[in-house]
Amino acid sequence: MTSIRWAVTGRGCPTGCAFGGFLIRLTTGSSWVDVEAILDHRVSDTTLRARRDEWIAAGVFEALKAEAIAAFDRIIGLDLTEVSVDGSLHKAPYGGEGTGPNPTDRGKLGWKWSVAAERHGVPIGWAIDGANRNDVRMLLPTIDAVAEAGLLVDIDTLHLDRGYDYPVVRERLAVYGLDDLSIQRRGTKEPGKSQPVRLGLRWIVEATNSWWSNYGQLRRNTDRRSRHRHAALCLAHPPLRRQTPHRRNRWNPN
Repeated sequence: MTSIRWAVTGRGCPTGCAFGGFLIRLTTGSSWVDVEAILDHRVSDTTLRARRDEWIAAGVFEALKAEAIAAFDRIIGLDLTEVSVDGSLHKAPYGGEGTGPNPTDRGKLGWKWSVAAERHGVPIGWAIDGANRNDVRMLLPTIDAVAEAGLLVDIDTLHLDRGYDYPVVRERLAVYGLDDLSIQRRGTKEPGKSQPVRLGLRWIVEATNSWWSNYGQLRRNTDRRSRHRHAALCLAHPPLRRQTPHRRNRWNPN
């Protein structure tokens, strides 16, 4: 929390000005120059980028993510009985590290995140890479991120789509103690008959992906460093109220 207070106060710019700029860029996907103009030039685009790098080095964004998860757990309660994992592809027109040709976008440069979401849709761990990286290759780094948050031991059932339906995936997850897997079966399609898509509880992570995709900076990312994309995901984490049903007594300490 000390690093968060230091960050919001900032050095050399008005209180909260840099933080507000980060939120504008996250929501709209605007360039740093445009963000500077939106802030009436109270802080320059160069200062905003410098402050972002300072906060990353100080662990501010990681602390913000950890505090958001802890706050949700205190107020509503994490439900790790059912956890879903899936990836999501997005544009990265400027390229840079952690990008690659997107197989769903005519080979244009893109990036991908793989996220694990608990029963309410709250992200509890993720990994990022190029758009050409297979979901299976990103599964274990995602699980490692969950383990680093200290939440792995509480997972009961892990839900995956049929793209993960391989014996090697089951073997590797068993090493983590994840034996209860719900993987969508490939099934057989009857000629002349449409095959319904049954998401099961995987709709949870699909909703999380949709939530993140609504942010302009994530949907069409122009950053050139993986740490900057990771920081943006951390910043997109706190608005948990939008991902959970309204509870009239959720602020009641009892």
